[in-house]
Amino acid sequence: MDGSGDGGVPQGKLLMDFGAAVVGGDERALAACRDAVRRALGEEALADAAGVAAIFNAVVRIADATGIPLEDAKAAASHAVRAEIGIDALADGKE
Repeated sequence: MDGSGDGGVPQGKLLMDFGAAVVGGDERALAACRDAVRRALGEEALADAAGVAAIFNAVVRIADATGIPLEDAKAAASHAVRAEIGIDALADGKE
């Protein structure tokens, strides 16, 4: 999965771009994606997409805050990415 497809969902690429913009921190990109979703899918779908993005973000933060351990399979699969971005140092309080 590289984020370049649509996941087999109508307007999937647009929705993935919106989700990335929600957590991306670029206000212009978020505004552009929000407008694109509104034009393509309507206000109700925009509200639904924003709700899904918000709850996903919240659930991940809650899991992180509670200290849920990373499963062995996920630790192995994410080792290179974690090393590249230095996130393990944050979890250990080294940064």
